[in-house]
Amino acid sequence: MRGEDRACTAAGALSAALAVVCGAFGAHALRGQLPAERLLIWHTAVEYQMYAALGLLAVGAAAARQAGRAVSWAGWLLLAGTVLFSGSLYALALSGVRVLGAITPFGGLCFIAGWVCLAAAALRER
Repeated sequence: MRGEDRACTAAGALSAALAVVCGAFGAHALRGQLPAERLLIWHTAVEYQMYAALGLLAVGAAAARQAGRAVSWAGWLLLAGTVLFSGSLYALALSGVRVLGAITPFGGLCFIAGWVCLAAAALRER
């Protein structure tokens, strides 16, 4: 494995592990502590973090086969999407501060762009 594929694979695996931890924390520690609406927000953050983690693993596999800007951008965008989308939802669920939801769509855009970059990289593969 080269540097970029190792980094994406490690980031994806660690993010998946963190998503499982956050999911368990939400199911056990936060249940009864937060209103149902905010628990649903927490669950959405966990769900999308796991999707992005799997995407980072796919980026790591793609980077092992081919280098390129599209693969690199895919990894960075999925990582940024996790921080912005899931991070803002985690903060919103814990704090109840609704303005944090204004950050979430930027994370969603990063997710979309990251998946599109991964698709572009796959279509360019020789």
